[in-house]
Amino acid sequence: MIVILTSIIIALIVIGMLVIAHEFGHFIVAKKSGIWVEEFAVGMGKKILSKQIGETEYTLRLFPLGGFCRMHGEMEDGEIDDRSFFAKSVPVRLAVMAAGPFMNFVLAIIMIFGISATSYIIEPEVTAIQEGYPAAQIGLQEGDVVYSINGKRIHIYDEMQNFMYQNGGTPIELGILRDGSVYLYEITPQYSEETGSYLVGFTPKVVTGLFADSVEGYEEASVLDTIEYSYFAMLNYIKVTAQGLARVFTFTASQDEYGGPISIIQVVGDSYEVGISYSVKAAIQNVVYVAAVLSANLGVLNLFPIPALDGGRILLLLIEGIRRKPLPVEMENRIQYAGFLFLMGFMVFVMYTDITKIL
Repeated sequence: MIVILTSIIIALIVIGMLVIAHEFGHFIVAKKSGIWVEEFAVGMGKKILSKQIGETEYTLRLFPLGGFCRMHGEMEDGEIDDRSFFAKSVPVRLAVMAAGPFMNFVLAIIMIFGISATSYIIEPEVTAIQEGYPAAQIGLQEGDVVYSINGKRIHIYDEMQNFMYQNGGTPIELGILRDGSVYLYEITPQYSEETGSYLVGFTPKVVTGLFADSVEGYEEASVLDTIEYSYFAMLNYIKVTAQGLARVFTFTASQDEYGGPISIIQVVGDSYEVGISYSVKAAIQNVVYVAAVLSANLGVLNLFPIPALDGGRILLLLIEGIRRKPLPVEMENRIQYAGFLFLMGFMVFVMYTDITKIL
């Protein structure tokens, strides 16, 4: 019971951080644009805490999933004056809508930087060859760097792992950087019974983090190395999330690929338990890693062009910009309502999937 309660508390803290970061993006851009933000809310449903600071009411609501910034005149049929949302130009409103997902991406980079700086970074550079695998067969050498796969540039080892996971045992073209030149090799990844995955067959380079303890025989990452890794790791999360959500919304994903609040609590709890069995530091790193992935997920999800999400509103604003006039109020309200119903139905579907996983 204590373990479950701990998992729930940690998961709520993580979700709260992501929501605050997201809504802060909307909030700060709106404020800087002269829009009156009437309420900054964390959670949904009934208010349980409220405090008025200046012209904005800050509230904590009953259900700790989600949040919102209520801006003056945000509904087209609402009051319009100089400080209302719809009194601003299309570019300003686009910036306000995009700022929420953007802040989630920024938060993900910050979290990844913290994890990388206090642990290690894995680079797609060959340090050892495993006999009997394609790497040995094509003559890879120590110091070779995986530069591309099927013509797509690889910057970090995580990108290669993700590609290999999705590709399976299909033949690939491997671009290897050696002595300033890129050499192309056609290989077929080999299945490993030990790891349960398909491998090229080499040991990648491990670099100790900026603030991690030095390890004899290992190089130490620089500030620029850590920033670069954090940036490309965040982009990799975005890519994986976008691909996954596309499969979810087209109902081609397996149940193991997605989850709702119950799955989030379970993943956060499992990460914490595994980490705490080693040390408090490891537990924090594990939870922060999950939070970074979730932050990128939240940013990508909100950019999907579904009405009632930021991406849906961005799409309508782009249409308004092309038409040089907004859609009819009644039409936009219907579109938003249809999007809301879709999201509610999707949430019920995800919750049902969560429940079936634990039964």
